[in-house]
Amino acid sequence: QVQLVESGGGLVQPGGSLRLSCAVSRLSLDYYCIGWFRQAPGKARQGVSCLVSTDDSTYYRDSSVKGRFTISMDKARNTLYLEMNSLKPEDTAVYYCAAVQTKNPCLYDYVMDYWGKGTQVIVSS
Repeated sequence: QVQLVESGGGLVQPGGSLRLSCAVSRLSLDYYCIGWFRQAPGKARQGVSCLVSTDDSTYYRDSSVKGRFTISMDKARNTLYLEMNSLKPEDTAVYYCAAVQTKNPCLYDYVMDYWGKGTQVIVSS
């Protein structure tokens, strides 16, 4: 069974930065898409960014995060990262790592098969 464990969340001031990590184990798939999702209080969970293993292509939800967030994966360490810069209060959410066996981008939560338990990010002064 695939295991995903997030870390790196915390409290940060607006304009600050955080790097989230997702330790991946038992992901013995020939190809997959892995990504970050977030859920703010009272809102639906939404895709933030994803990476497709076939060519390491990356995708971002929209302009609200593109340019501020960077997804990457260290395959040697089996760790997915999300570098978040210029954080805003509206980035406050629980951030989840998720994966699915597909060669396509995966920014919709209903397609994902494997989930971590999440890490809390709070952006506040």
